[in-house]
Amino acid sequence: MIKSLITCDCGGSQTVDSDALAQATGLAVPRTCTALCTSQLQIAADALQAGDAAICCTQQSAIFDALADELEVASAPLIDIRDRGGWTEDTTSTGPKMAALVAEGLLPTHPDKTIDVVSDGLCLIVGPAATALAAAEALTPYLSVTVLLAPGEEHPGTTEADIIFGTLRRATGSFGQFSVSIDALQQPAPEGRGTPTLSPARNGAQSECDILLDLTGGTPLFPAPEKRDGYLRADPSHPGSVSAAILAASHMVGTFEKTLHIKSEPLLCAHSRAEQTGCTRCLDLCPTSAIQSAGEHVVIDPLVCAGCGACSAACPSGAISFDAPAASHTFVRINTLAKAYSDAGGATPHLLVTGSNGSEMIRMAARFGRGLPSHVIPMEITALNGFGHAEMVAAHGAGFTRVSIVPEPNSDRDALDTQMELARAIVGAETITLIDTPDPDAMSDALYDAPRSYAAHSPVRPMGTRRQITRQAARATLGSDTVLPLPEGAPYGAVLVDTDACTLCLSCVSLCPSGALGDNPDLPQLRFQEDACLQCGICASACPETAITLEPRLDLTDAALEQRVIHEEEPFACVECNSLFGVKSTIDKITERLAGHSMFDEDKLRLIQMCDDCRVRAQMHSQNNPFTSAPRPKPRTTEDYLSKRRDH
Repeated sequence: MIKSLITCDCGGSQTVDSDALAQATGLAVPRTCTALCTSQLQIAADALQAGDAAICCTQQSAIFDALADELEVASAPLIDIRDRGGWTEDTTSTGPKMAALVAEGLLPTHPDKTIDVVSDGLCLIVGPAATALAAAEALTPYLSVTVLLAPGEEHPGTTEADIIFGTLRRATGSFGQFSVSIDALQQPAPEGRGTPTLSPARNGAQSECDILLDLTGGTPLFPAPEKRDGYLRADPSHPGSVSAAILAASHMVGTFEKTLHIKSEPLLCAHSRAEQTGCTRCLDLCPTSAIQSAGEHVVIDPLVCAGCGACSAACPSGAISFDAPAASHTFVRINTLAKAYSDAGGATPHLLVTGSNGSEMIRMAARFGRGLPSHVIPMEITALNGFGHAEMVAAHGAGFTRVSIVPEPNSDRDALDTQMELARAIVGAETITLIDTPDPDAMSDALYDAPRSYAAHSPVRPMGTRRQITRQAARATLGSDTVLPLPEGAPYGAVLVDTDACTLCLSCVSLCPSGALGDNPDLPQLRFQEDACLQCGICASACPETAITLEPRLDLTDAALEQRVIHEEEPFACVECNSLFGVKSTIDKITERLAGHSMFDEDKLRLIQMCDDCRVRAQMHSQNNPFTSAPRPKPRTTEDYLSKRRDH
């Protein structure tokens, strides 16, 4: 358990108020050091041996880790309060911000789940002969190399790599398990003199490899090729990129750990029911095509998944959630930062969400520029696209008056823009902003120029699923009597029923994946609970009368939590026993249409107006009983046999 903080003003370049930080964090904060990583390293050594201190310095993490190894003790938590807080031209006290950063830095973390990927070093090189053969020569000391040359290319003669000819038609899989399909495949015969003879060409040849080095310079074999592990692609006309690809390939042999980024719950998936396609948000967003349809739910190939997190942010049911770290940990971090900052006396907190590239921009701005304003609290996210509307709304509900996001160079902007649009529709356009610049100074200027405002609501710390957190935070911000219109495709909304067209067949009820639509076993009613509706659209596509439409909106009233009747009709009374069954309008319509038909006399029309029990009884006693079978044969007795003998 952490009991103290070791701080350093980095040669007097920042101000650290030890007393204020101690009061805000509840930890012991000794006198601030000036050169903790050099002349005062013994203080760090004593803290490491005590085993209950955190060191507020990350720049010299290698020194502190090496010191821990030398002392044979566990490394201490390292927290950056300098680049993110102390180095700034803002003259306002940075104490509350430092307290928030310390509180977040001390949160417990859990190791990511991983899976072992084994590579035996089987490498397939595809490309022009000169470039591919040179790459093969460089890689054969490290890997088992096969070079695929185009049909008609000249065989190079003796080489340590295997040479084959053909056209690579298709490739699937990922690092350690690529599967390739080759057309017009020709393999050299191992015997004979002179130029090797080639086997007859054949199409559809299948093979496998661990590493795929694509030097064709043409269309990539995979979507988002830079995110496909084991697939190395380089322009053959650019020697530098070819050399980099060769160097990377040479290290790809052995056992590697692949992070399992996503956790899935197939039973919650609203992708499809009874061959009616519903939600396809994750399928539409996945840049690597790691997500595929598997009937009523989707499946994720963990070896292809690049961990961008977009599917987690967009999934309306929680069937897919980011797990490296768990999505719930992000909400805990948001609440911790907001509460610690507020408890330390901070005002108008502004949350700055970044990835690794944005964090580097913060460090550059701190060292060479204005740094961050004292009220701007940075939070680095592993997968920036996983920071969706629920997190943005939760941050606003927790007390952050503004949320700014710095996109990564490889961020899926369409997915991020969709989540930001939805969050803006809920908490206001001025609350959620995007700082889209690679310039650290421009980022700082945008943060200093952003208007500061005070929260108009009491902060809340909602817990639960993403949908529950969104609703609770929005209610705290906007009140419990608000109904907000939302953009098309939002995962919240109402089901609207054309009561003139609806026949209460209840097809929508049987297919609704979330149970938002329900029936009444005693009366012909269609019930709806808006809070549970995912807006997947299965009900609309399954309705035979096209009587259902969707209305994206967020109903924050208590009515959204209850089942309400959205369509009902008068039941029909059985003409025999007077018990209620069916829908009166439907039975009257059927009876009216069949009246006068040659095959439906008055007795048969009357059957339509009976409940199930009475209909069966009436048919059993009718002259043309459909349940009647041939008379049972009479049992034969001893007398029958004896009489037959007497007759003869």
